[in-house]
Amino acid sequence: MTGADAFFAICPRGLEQLLAQELAAHGATGCTIEPGGVGFAGDLRAAYAANLHSRFASRILWRVLHGEYADEDDVYAAARSVAWEQWFGADKLLRVDLTATQTPLRSREFATLRIKDAVVDRLREKTGARPSIDRARPDVRVFAHLAATTLDLYLDLSGEALFKRGWRSDKGEAPLKENLAAGLLALAGWTPETPLLDPFCGSGTIAIEAAAMAARQPAGLARRFGFERLRNFDAAAWNEIRAEARARIDMRAPALIVGSDISTRIVDLARHNCALAGFDTWLSDGRLQFRAGDARSVAAPAASGLIVTNPPYGEQSNPKSAPVANLMSDTAANFKRNFAGWTAWLLSADLALPNQMRLKESRRTVLFNGPLECRFFRFELVSGGFRKGTNAAT
Repeated sequence: MTGADAFFAICPRGLEQLLAQELAAHGATGCTIEPGGVGFAGDLRAAYAANLHSRFASRILWRVLHGEYADEDDVYAAARSVAWEQWFGADKLLRVDLTATQTPLRSREFATLRIKDAVVDRLREKTGARPSIDRARPDVRVFAHLAATTLDLYLDLSGEALFKRGWRSDKGEAPLKENLAAGLLALAGWTPETPLLDPFCGSGTIAIEAAAMAARQPAGLARRFGFERLRNFDAAAWNEIRAEARARIDMRAPALIVGSDISTRIVDLARHNCALAGFDTWLSDGRLQFRAGDARSVAAPAASGLIVTNPPYGEQSNPKSAPVANLMSDTAANFKRNFAGWTAWLLSADLALPNQMRLKESRRTVLFNGPLECRFFRFELVSGGFRKGTNAAT
């Protein structure tokens, strides 16, 4: 791969603008925002850097074909025309995925099968052997997208989804994906100089992402990537990119990041995850803290700062505990008593959250937590009440 190639970075819906800015900072050019991702151009180094550094992307795809089609035979012919053998052989386990918008084809499953057959037939013709299919643990993934008249074929450069940072042992209950957690921090405008509290910290995702951002630790430093299994993998370029990234890490960076949860078991899990992520010394010196505590009575760790959290809602709530509406009302009362001067950002799929908290949001941003459409609410906290702001929906 030489010169400028075309790539597509997938991300949670609502984080596209953040992702475009991030990709541009790491060498991508020509960024174009689309629902659920960002197209960009660049060379091999830009693609490697995007995988290593992106906090917001879910996957980086390399476009290897763009063409037109009218029926399944056209789809097969286009897929078979790609020189797959230059990137992988029959020894690799293969998976093919397809998405479609406004396609005239009757069956997406059959279109997927035709692409799979084309790749296999091409490799058998060129190498004398055919790869095996493995949907669970593939070595190589091919992604296809069908529009009304056009077909795009991609090679997945990421392997496992990029929100899997390589350190988590157990997600715990109601997990928040790491790239969405990073997006919440960025949308809230958090910087390491600002004290941070997550009073519903769960397994520690938001707090650990914040520590990684403060330390300038690349999101993918502890994991492997799909491009490392391709025949055109440039190990020298990759080692140089990783070395440059390591040189910028500052594990002594100052911060005050606090997570609390009512479950002592979950707090222990958060501490364990924190150590796995390489921040055990931050636990020791207090820059990163996990405490057992109730959000309805948690104390402010500083005179001012940011609350960024994903409180329980709907199926996340524990039926043995107080109803969610009562929980959030009592939590808001604590915020008003003890967090004057703070700003609270809460992600929820429940549009009634501001009414439950008896607070008026100053901003609401549409985000998706997996398939759930959510709102990221901002509340300006003052003693005994709230500060009115403009209700801006984005």
